[in-house]
Amino acid sequence: MLIAAALLGITGVVLGALGAHALRGDLTPAALGTWQTAVLYHLIHAPAVLAIALAARASAPAPALLRWAGLCLVLGVLLFSGSLYLLALGAGGLFGPITPLGGLFLIAGWALVLLAGLGVGRRAS
Repeated sequence: MLIAAALLGITGVVLGALGAHALRGDLTPAALGTWQTAVLYHLIHAPAVLAIALAARASAPAPALLRWAGLCLVLGVLLFSGSLYLLALGAGGLFGPITPLGGLFLIAGWALVLLAGLGVGRRAS
C-alpha cells in the first residue's frame, strides 16, 4: 500500500503538470476542467492511501478493513481519474460509465476507513 501511495503521488503530480503545461493549448476549456478534476481526485487520494498504509503498519496485524479501504481507494482513483483523463483526451463514450464506478470505489474506501475507525471487525482482547 505504501508503494501504491507513492505511485499515486508521483503520477498525480506528473499528470497535473502535463495538463497545466503540455496539454493546456490542446485541450478545450471543458476538457481541461475534466483533466483538473481527475488530477484533484488523484492527488487527494494519494495521501489518503499513504495514511492508510501507515495506519496499517502501526497495527500488527493490519486490520483487514484498512487493507480493503486502501485497495478500494487505489481502484477508485484508477477508474475515476483514469476514465476522466481518457475522456479529456477525447476517448469515446465507453469510458463515461467507468467514472461513476470509480466514484463508488472511492466512497466504499472511505466507508471502510470509517468502519475501521469505529473498531468494526476488531478482535476483542
